[in-house]
Amino acid sequence: MDYRDRHVVVTGGTGALGSAVVGELIRLGATCHIPVLHEKELERFPYRDHAQAVIARDGNLADEAAVARLYAGVPRLWASIHIAGGFAAAPVAETAKAALMQQIDMNFVTCFLCCAAAVNAMTKAGAGGRIVNVAARPALEWRSGAGMAAYTASKAAVAALTVALAEEVAKHGILVNAIAPSIMDTPVNRQAMPKADHAAWPKVEEVAASIVFLASPDNKVTRGGVVPVYGRS
Repeated sequence: MDYRDRHVVVTGGTGALGSAVVGELIRLGATCHIPVLHEKELERFPYRDHAQAVIARDGNLADEAAVARLYAGVPRLWASIHIAGGFAAAPVAETAKAALMQQIDMNFVTCFLCCAAAVNAMTKAGAGGRIVNVAARPALEWRSGAGMAAYTASKAAVAALTVALAEEVAKHGILVNAIAPSIMDTPVNRQAMPKADHAAWPKVEEVAASIVFLASPDNKVTRGGVVPVYGRS
């Protein structure tokens, strides 16, 4: 895959999965544009000083104006990868409206606004492009979302958006897909679930590889997919 001279937005690019995606894109020649909301996000980000990593501050992706500024600063956008989001677990009866709206804002609204901005930039350039969203296993397997219904609903919305948008923009040469990871093998998840079978969890580098392919010019036909990336879990 050749990403030379291609500009890619990666939301959530400083996290575990995002860092793996950014690292692979940089290796393949891309220039990555990474929005950050808090400076603390950069403390452990290994590419913060890399010439091919453009840090965009003012990264409130639930704010339409901030998203517009982010995409206005990207020349010749090729791909937009939407990893930013958050997780919260609670029974429905214990989930207040504020907690529900927080999950919707973090997971769905950020994705929707970035999709819209990316489509506008790509159609204006007229050269097509790629969009990759990040759903989750409960977005496909609703019963597995028991105890985290707000999160599940927000990620199911991401999956539905992906498929609908893929149909909407295919005529412009924009291919839209999503991945749906199970629990990934990260230090935070290992700490939270010390007795789980960590070897069965997909590694962030493996999930990143799926994202990078879907966002690449080598992906010429796949669109409207919500791809399970479960590993052996």
